[in-house]
This record gives sequence, structure tokens and C-alpha cells, in this order.
Amino acid sequence: MSGVGVIEPAVAERVLARALANGGEFAEVFAERNAGLTMAIDESRVEAVQSGAAEGAGVRVFSGGTTYFSHVDGLDPADIERAADEAAAALRSERAEPRPLHPTISTPHPIEQPPAGVPAERKAALLRELDERGRGAGPEITQFMASYAEVRREVTIANSEGLVSSDDRTRVRIGAQAVARRGDSVETGAETLGAHRGFELFYDDPAEIAAEAARKALILLDAGPAPAGSIPVVVGGGFGGVLFHEMTGHGLEADHIQKGASVYVGKLGEQVAQPLLTAYDDGRMPNEWGSDAIDDEGVPTQKTMVIEEGRLAAFLYDGLTARRDGVGSTGNGRRESFRHLPVPRMTNTYIAPGDTEPEAMIADLDRGFYAKSFAGGQVDPATGDFVFGVSEGYLIEAGKVTRPCRGATLIGNCLQALMAIDAVGNDFEMKTGVCGKAGQRVPVGTGQGHVRIGAMTVGGTEV
Repeated sequence: MSGVGVIEPAVAERVLARALANGGEFAEVFAERNAGLTMAIDESRVEAVQSGAAEGAGVRVFSGGTTYFSHVDGLDPADIERAADEAAAALRSERAEPRPLHPTISTPHPIEQPPAGVPAERKAALLRELDERGRGAGPEITQFMASYAEVRREVTIANSEGLVSSDDRTRVRIGAQAVARRGDSVETGAETLGAHRGFELFYDDPAEIAAEAARKALILLDAGPAPAGSIPVVVGGGFGGVLFHEMTGHGLEADHIQKGASVYVGKLGEQVAQPLLTAYDDGRMPNEWGSDAIDDEGVPTQKTMVIEEGRLAAFLYDGLTARRDGVGSTGNGRRESFRHLPVPRMTNTYIAPGDTEPEAMIADLDRGFYAKSFAGGQVDPATGDFVFGVSEGYLIEAGKVTRPCRGATLIGNCLQALMAIDAVGNDFEMKTGVCGKAGQRVPVGTGQGHVRIGAMTVGGTEV
């Protein structure tokens, strides 16, 4: 795709010239057009069908370490130029001249079947398929809900350094939630499937996620109290990677580093994990949920090794933080929409596959805890302290996964937990998530194979 995207290069050039009319070191315009659809099924009824569309542009100017920003709904060139005037209004220097624009080519991720062209009836049928599979898992499934979402975002970014680039992004995602009841016990299971793809994502067996959500809920009906204390923990593959995303990934985002609000400050090049661990942030992974051709500043996404054989290898930069450190952007400048400023954000963050069979890392343990998936958690990047709720967990006894546990939390510190990882599985997979930061939500991928942490505090209810 060339630079002729959401706005014409001639319009972008006028906007950038007006943004620098009162001085400034850098100006940028981010223009966007998006359209989406969501629907849900609850109590076997398809409902909550909503479609929406928006378009607009944001203009920002840097000057002397300060950012000036204005945005406007709609893509009328006169309105975008007025936004540029507003962004420039507080500056009081000599006019600066933007460089001529040179369109760069970016290749959007391939979409086989654009979801906007799929009839609504087909999407409703998909939800009914999930509903039937989830409810069919057993009479103890008393409630089942599923959701469908699609969005297409077309963006064009142009800046005063001559860059102009565009991207066309389509994402689809389904989610399932099952509720199981037995007597007074009520348990919930959930699962999702999503990608930077079209409706072709659902060609195989999309209802498998409904069966998986129901399985989790039914297993938890038999759960006992979780153990308490410091024991070895095996973390599941796929969405288990959310632990690394929260525990380490946020601390590597350059804005946290530059504010001194990260435990990884000053640790570049130092050993933060055992040599068996290598990790990446990779915004180029084909059709993954967190992938784009370019970031939201027009920089091509890239694969950044953040930990190399246990050593801290890199931080994640957007344009502004990269300028401050005199380095290049890593293609991690991301924003929720044209109404937001970009900040350094993860894309697809994962621990690279190791060579250990998951069964082998469990077989080594006399007693331990298996955290198969998580219900979310909190981390303070400044101290590294975290708490994670476990949505599906099991006791490990005599080298085998035994009874399911409810109510478990994992409590620890990033640096200690990272250093305590003593086995990485060969069963790599990626999962989808939505990450919140700076009041903005963006799609992110998390992934890994199974990982074993030698000792970690499990907050449980077992007496």
C-alpha cells in the first residue's frame, strides 16, 4: 500500500506546514477511518447487534520537550488544518519547514475474506454453533454466552521528516463464557479466539472455544482449596504468557524506564533470567492479534529481542522516547485511535520456545502448583511486585497433575520470578488480549510454551 491512504499527501503537506507555522521540532498528522460490528448470544438468543464507524485525525507538534496535540472528528481537509492551527497556537517561534513527503510502501497483513462482506446471518449462525457446543457439554452448564467482534481500521501517518505511510488492519475475535452449577457451587470458564485476519479464521472448528470454556467451568465444580505458601509453579502455555506481559513487558516500555518507574532501569546488558530464557516483542508475526504492518507513527513494526539468553537486551520505544535516548524507534508507538497520543506499547510479547516437554517439567516435582490460565492481575512496574488471579489451577503431586484448585493467586516480584524460571516448554502457542495503559486499550498477543518457576508464593485457601 502506498502513502495515498486516508488523506491525500497534498492535504498532509498543508497540515504539517500549518502545524509548524509557529515553530517546533517535529509535527505529525495521524488520520483514521474505522468501522466495526459486534453481536452476542445469551440464553440462546442473538442480541446486542451493534455497528459503528468513525473517522478523524490527530495533529501533534513537539517543541522543547513539550507535546501539543489537537484532534478532530471527520476528514474534511479544512477541519484537519484547523486542528493543526490549534496544535500550533501555543508556540511562539519562527516558522519551521517540513520536508517534502516521500511515500513509503507498507504491506498490510493478508485478509482472505473481509468480514464486512459476510452476511449478518452467517455471523449469527456462528454464535449459535458456539451456543450449542457450550450447552451440549453437560446438564450442569446452566448459562452460556458468546460474542463476535470485527473491526477494520485504515490509517495514514505523515510527519515533518518526510514520512508518509498507510496501513489497512482487519481483526476478528470470538469469545465464549460458560457457567456451571452444582448445588451451591457456581463456576465460570472462558475462552477466546482472535487474529489480525478475516472471517477465514472461523473456517475450521471455531466452536472448540465453547467446548473449552464449558470444560473449565465443569472442572472447577470439583475444585478444592488451593495450596498456600512458596512452592514450584508450572505456568501454562499460550495465555500463561500474560504473566510475562505484565510482569516484565510493561517494565521494558521506554516511558516507564525514562521516568525511573521500572525495576529494569539500569539493567540493560545484565543477567535478569537464566540463560535458557530468550524473549521477544514482535509486531510482524503474520496475522497475529497484536501485529500491524506499521506502528501508529508510521514506523515498520519489527521483531525486538528483549531478553537474550537471560540478559536484558532492549527496551521498547516509540518516536518520542527514542528521541530522548538518541536511538531509533522499535516500532512500538501505538494509540487506541486518532483521539489519542501514541505511547510505547507491546505488540506480541512472548518467551521463545525452549526444549523441555511440559510433562517432564511436571514429572520432576513432588509437590507443586499448575497455573494453567489466568483471570488477570496487577503489577507495579516501579517495584516489580505483582498479584495474579488463577482462573484454572491444579495441584501437582508426585509428578502428576491431580485435583483442580479454586481461589489461587500468584504473588511475587518480577525480578525474582524471572530469575527463578528453570524450564521453558517446547509447546509454544499465542493467545489474544487487550491491554490497558494511559487510558487507552490496544490489542496485544501473549505467548509461550509451558514455563516452570522454581519457587513462588501461592496465595491459597487451604488450611
